[in-house]
Amino acid sequence: MPDSAPRAWQVVLERIEGDLRDGRLGPGDRLPPERELAAQLGVGRSSVREAVRVLEVLGVVRTATGSGPSAGAMIVTTPRGGLAAFLRLQVAANGFPLSDVVRTRVVLECDVAERLARTDADLAEITGILDAMDAESLPPREFLALDARFHQALAEASGNAVVSAMMAGLRSSIEAYTQAGAARLSSWTVTSERLRGEHRHIVDAVSRGDAAAARERVRAHITDYYTEVAQALSPSDPADDAIDGAVRAAVRAAATA
Repeated sequence: MPDSAPRAWQVVLERIEGDLRDGRLGPGDRLPPERELAAQLGVGRSSVREAVRVLEVLGVVRTATGSGPSAGAMIVTTPRGGLAAFLRLQVAANGFPLSDVVRTRVVLECDVAERLARTDADLAEITGILDAMDAESLPPREFLALDARFHQALAEASGNAVVSAMMAGLRSSIEAYTQAGAARLSSWTVTSERLRGEHRHIVDAVSRGDAAAARERVRAHITDYYTEVAQALSPSDPADDAIDGAVRAAVRAAATA
């Protein structure tokens, strides 16, 4: 019969997560000293260190060695930030097929557009991003970095913290696969002009409060680009395999930069 009891470091992690969730810990607070936390929970100090390492990788805490008020582990963000970091790690570790990323984008971003159209959201930053994308001779890499920021800004404007965190976590994957795809297209000029127009049409539908149009325009915008890239590949070069490889390489490079 398998042992279902949590490992010691998981006990520590659950305690810290509970304190964060219940508001006993927040950004700027410091975790209890390693020795104190180990004694409180009845675990070894190595288990405390392992839990803190997990939280550090997820971006929830930052650690500093030495002694004094700046030493130890300090909370630097809420678990929402950790979710974004977790998703980035999953992408880098081959955790998500590209087709799943695209489908997830459609689900999340269609809902974002529909909700934005039903509210009075501030679209000033989003409009500014689109203006920056209109610059002449903007290299594809810079254009697509702004494109990823445009989609992230829409999620942030919706006010849904979970969707925002998920989009932030997927951003490196989104940017990487759009970059990989751009290199395979026969005419980037034609494609970029179409993407500019689609962005403007999405914002126009949101501004007019046309939720159905906003939702459909986002869906078409995401799926049409992915389809265009897939069609640009040779029959022996499947879209998912080819672009997935480029995405993983790009995300890993970013993680080690």
